[in-house]
Parts: sequence; structure tokens; C-alpha cells
Amino acid sequence: MAPHRSSASLLAWLYAGLIVYASLYPLTDWRWPSASPLAFLLLPWPRYWTAFDLVSNLLGYMPLGLLIFAAQVRHGRSAGIGACHAVWMASALSLSMELAQNGLPSRIPSNVDWTLNTIGAAGGAAVGGALNALGLLARWQRLRDRWFVGRSAGALALLLLWPVGLMFPTSLPLGLGQVLSRLRIALASVLADTPLAQWGLTVLAAPALATDLPPPSELSAIALGLLAPCLLGYAVSRPGWRRVLLAAGVTLAGVGATTLSTALNFGPDHALAWLTGRAVGGLGVGVLAALLLAWVPRRAAAALGLMALTALVLLVAQAPEDAYYAQSLHAWEQGRFIRFHGAAQWVGWLWPYAAMAYLLGRIAARDEP
Repeated sequence: MAPHRSSASLLAWLYAGLIVYASLYPLTDWRWPSASPLAFLLLPWPRYWTAFDLVSNLLGYMPLGLLIFAAQVRHGRSAGIGACHAVWMASALSLSMELAQNGLPSRIPSNVDWTLNTIGAAGGAAVGGALNALGLLARWQRLRDRWFVGRSAGALALLLLWPVGLMFPTSLPLGLGQVLSRLRIALASVLADTPLAQWGLTVLAAPALATDLPPPSELSAIALGLLAPCLLGYAVSRPGWRRVLLAAGVTLAGVGATTLSTALNFGPDHALAWLTGRAVGGLGVGVLAALLLAWVPRRAAAALGLMALTALVLLVAQAPEDAYYAQSLHAWEQGRFIRFHGAAQWVGWLWPYAAMAYLLGRIAARDEP
């Protein structure tokens, strides 16, 4: 198979970053290990373990093995070489994380975890090998060539990550990018007990927010939250009916991820509680705008997407954190969903800014129409 630029490479790096975050969380109280960092390798099988630990360690590394395998094959390597790279890379990452956990009092390095992670990565590579043998990877490339232009790996990775960001609680439906308040708090904490402390209290003080966004602003934010990923997809896809299907897929992914997030936080009985009249109106406006723009040129779609993301970030920054949002956020940060916390939180915070940077690149590309 000829080499291709693959979104699997980007997703593999991002997934590895999630593993590092989850393995070293809470990233505080580091210490120098009192024993040899390699001592855990000689420990016997633990007396107490749970099926959850067994399954989570196996399944946690399967996607990494699959993504590395797919990236290797997409770059022209044979299936056997790709599987070997997937296993040793994932195993090396797992071993590095176990060694690093020697310096964290809240984490315990385990040779069992390392073994299970390696087996999980091998399982992911095996799944990739089966998909490759069935011709599904090559079929995906042909499908991608028909639907998307060249150098679209970054946009596809961002589109796949968008529903992940929606899994973390947001103050508005589809309202990603609410990171400015966190940055303000973090910077004020850094400036505490310094000559700039008073300046920080004055300049970085949180602005007084209304108890709720005005209905037009909330509706606009929801519409922009749906339109932005659609325009991102339009920037790398050919105008026409395929964009209509792409917009439908984005809508289904956004509604599904938000519904699942609400169900995890408030229970299945309240899964659709987020679907208020304003949310339905915003979704309708977003879908209508996406359909009307399905035939614009790719460079124009990138420019419009950049404008939509900018407006979305500004509106989300004005949204107050209501009681229900604070309750769900507290549940996540207390560890109920700790294994997924890192990915969803960081993706939700940074996705709009990463998409803006990507769209700027598409606009600046000389070979784009």
C-alpha cells in the first residue's frame, strides 16, 4: 500500500497523551523513589485484584495498538512490521508510565499492569491486522479520497475528537472552549504572594456575569457550536450532497455525545434534559445554516468556520456556570469518571482553538481554491 498522510498518526499521539495524563494523575506531590525504580518488575502476582482492573488495562491500550498499526500501514509498512511497531511502542510507553509512577505516592507501579497493557496493545494490533487483511483499511482510503481532499488528516482527527470534548460537562449545549475562566484562576494563583498580586486581583478578577445568557445569545451559541465542526469538514470536502451527509453525521454525533454526557451525570431518566426549547432552536438554526453553506468553496468554508469559532468562544466565555453545570463538573473532578476525565476535559477546552489554528492554515495554503 502506498504511503498516505493518516489521521491515525495524530490520533495515536493524542491517545498516548491521554494515557500519560491518566497514568500520572494528579501530577502532584512528586518524590524521589526510596527503592529501585525497577523493583516492581520482580514482584509476584498481586493477591488482590479486580476484574475491572484486568479489563481496563487490557482495553485501555487496545485503541493505541490499533492506531499505531493503522498509522504504520498507512505509511507503507507491511502488516507484520506495523504490528511489531505497535506492540513495542505501546509496551515502551506503558513501562515508562510504570517507572514514572515510582515518584507518585498515590500511584503504585505494577508489572501486571505493564503485561496487560502490552497484551492489550497486541490485541489492538491484531484487530488492525484483521481489518487490513479484509481490505477495510484500503477501502477506507478509497472512500476518503472520494469524500475529502488531500492533507485532510488534521481536520478528520479534529472531527473525531469533537464528540469526545462534548462528553465533559459544558455550561451550554455544544459550547466547547470554556477555558478562559480557568486560565484566569490559574494565573491569579501563580501571581499570589508576588509584587503583582494586587494587579492580578484587579485585572484578572472575573467579570460580573448575568444569571443566564439572553435567549438570542444562547440560541446563537448552540447554533455556532453545531455549525463550526460542519464548516471544518467543509474546508476539506468537496461541495455538494456529501456535505449534506457530513452535516447530518455531525448533528447526530453532537446530539448523541451530549445526551450520553447528560445521562452519565444525571442518570438515564434525564438523558434528554439538555434538549430545551432553546437547544432545539439552536440546533435547527445550525442545521439550516450548514445546509445553506454546503456548496461554498473550501477556502470560504474555512474562513466562515474561523469566524464561527471566534464568535462561539466569545459567547461561551460569557456563559455563567449554573448549579447543574457545577454539580456535574464536581462529579467529574471528584473522580467518578477519572479514566475519561483528562481526555474529555482537555479536548473540550482546547478543541475550538486547535480548529481555529487548523483553519488558519487552510486559508493560508496557496494551493487551496
